[in-house]
Amino acid sequence: MKQAAFRELLQSVKQAGQIRRGERKPSRVATFRPEAVKAVRRRLGQTQEQFALMIGVSVATLRNWEQGRRHPEGPALALLRVAAKNPRAVAAAPSSRSSPDCGMTRPSISCRPSHMT
Repeated sequence: MKQAAFRELLQSVKQAGQIRRGERKPSRVATFRPEAVKAVRRRLGQTQEQFALMIGVSVATLRNWEQGRRHPEGPALALLRVAAKNPRAVAAAPSSRSSPDCGMTRPSISCRPSHMT
């Protein structure tokens, strides 16, 4: 890694620590409004149950997002952003019905070694 890139990465990590400790305010905060969650689901033509299964969350979690009691975070927020911009990509992603059952909690992850696919 080049020194300049490493210094920039190191600075970013230090800033993240400061934000986490409350010593610094984030430069931007990512949010997804409740009506936006519902709009994405409806654009895909999915019920709450179907959409929750599609994105790998419980129906209760999805309902909480749609009613504004909770807000999506982390990977769920990233997936909702993708779904908002490209709903077909999310609809085409593998679901628990198309993946092999290997006892994993994330149905979209294949448990087959790469040499077997």
